[in-house]
Amino acid sequence: MYQKIILVGNLGRDPEMRYMPDGTAVTSFSMATNRRWTDRASGQPVDETTWFRVSVWGRQAETANQYLSRGRKVLVEGVLVPDRATGGPKLFTRQDGTVGSSFEVRAESIRFIGGREDGGSFGGDDYEDMGGPAHEEDDIPF
Repeated sequence: MYQKIILVGNLGRDPEMRYMPDGTAVTSFSMATNRRWTDRASGQPVDETTWFRVSVWGRQAETANQYLSRGRKVLVEGVLVPDRATGGPKLFTRQDGTVGSSFEVRAESIRFIGGREDGGSFGGDDYEDMGGPAHEEDDIPF
């Protein structure tokens, strides 16, 4: 069996790094993906935003914490981690009383997208690999 998720979106807040008791670095951040389509019934454009909580481990965690910031566009490859209580996304109650959900992703590879004008970059390429497996741009399925 195999599972992989590929996300492209923007950071919702600055990353937060901590260290596990064994010294392993862990960085967490929220990430929003957006989708737009036209509603058939009304003909109006519809925007849909899905939020993900991403955790990055080891050397990539340190690099993510150093170079990522709120609003930065990033590509994340990883696996979904289900909520232990529900087996699905984590459910929460918003301040207005409505129920929301978020998805947890354990990142295996992170790449910066865009240049300095899109939030800065530590290199000159459009795609900056952050230590994951090597991938060619042709491997990205979009």
